Amino acid sequence: MQTTLRVFGLAVLLAVLMAPIVSAAQSSEANSAAPPPAANATAPTSAPAPVSSPAPASGPAPANAAAPAATPLEPQGYTYDPQGRRDPFVSLLRRGSDVPRAAGSNRPGGLAGLETGEVTLKGTIATQGTYVGILQGSDNKTYIVRAGDRLLDGTIRVINPESIVIAQQVTDPLSLEKQREVRKVLRQTEEGK
Repeated sequence: MQTTLRVFGLAVLLAVLMAPIVSAAQSSEANSAAPPPAANATAPTSAPAPVSSPAPASGPAPANAAAPAATPLEPQGYTYDPQGRRDPFVSLLRRGSDVPRAAGSNRPGGLAGLETGEVTLKGTIATQGTYVGILQGSDNKTYIVRAGDRLLDGTIRVINPESIVIAQQVTDPLSLEKQREVRKVLRQTEEGK
């Protein structure tokens, strides 16, 4: 007997708790199925009135009354309007010059239009007591460089037999350093892989 009362009590409690959820789901289905009534418009008498709101009892609508205007539906999905704020979908770990530039940006041609991250050291040549580097750019062109040559975001500082050192300008406003040295190695060693 006591178990039956407990089961009955739980069933009543569950019904009481589920009633607001079910009614909210039904009302949202009804609201999504029927468009909201337009302001200053009367429903024609030939159309059936929605169940949730009765038809006005003022009499038949005039014959020249326009049908209610269809309300445009909002587009599905989410759109982001930054309004001067940072894009929340861009990683915070990417900093300053690591952020890719737009394809339509005005860059000079040749080596001066390439960034430090867009070049790869392919070789070095000893000539007249100094070294000359052979760089391959992201444009699949090969460039012969000397110490002092400029890239878009830096200057080639030193060329060694196995590497080059580029003094890169840091454009990140949060960084305390304004310049860093980037070393491009000709051959990666086993521990560097």
